[in-house]
Amino acid sequence: MTSVKEIQIAFDCAEPGRVARFWCEALGYVVPPGMEGDESWAACVDPNGVSPRFYFQRVPEGKVVKNRLHIDVRTATGLVGEERVATLEAECTRLVALGATRVELLLADEENESIIVMQDVEGNEFCLD
Repeated sequence: MTSVKEIQIAFDCAEPGRVARFWCEALGYVVPPGMEGDESWAACVDPNGVSPRFYFQRVPEGKVVKNRLHIDVRTATGLVGEERVATLEAECTRLVALGATRVELLLADEENESIIVMQDVEGNEFCLD
């Protein structure tokens, strides 16, 4: 018999506090009480306790290649066409103001809806979906 496990998404980074603050703002997460971290780690959690905790740990090496795993921030679920792109663009603008970088808009094709590829404050790729 298998049991459901909780997951945590861990990020290797240079500045854990800075990256944690970005993701807290991006997702509406909060720093859990008593877990402010220090210069070597930080965390943020969904205040509703539904979505996974994000954990940020300092590592000595910098990011050098594309992520093999990335976060999809589901901003425009159920929307299509111009309404979807407008919603994605509005969220992109908000996240850029927080320090994210816009990489590219990928418009809908026969198989996929439009998304915006972005990077967080340390260059980790994620998609607005």
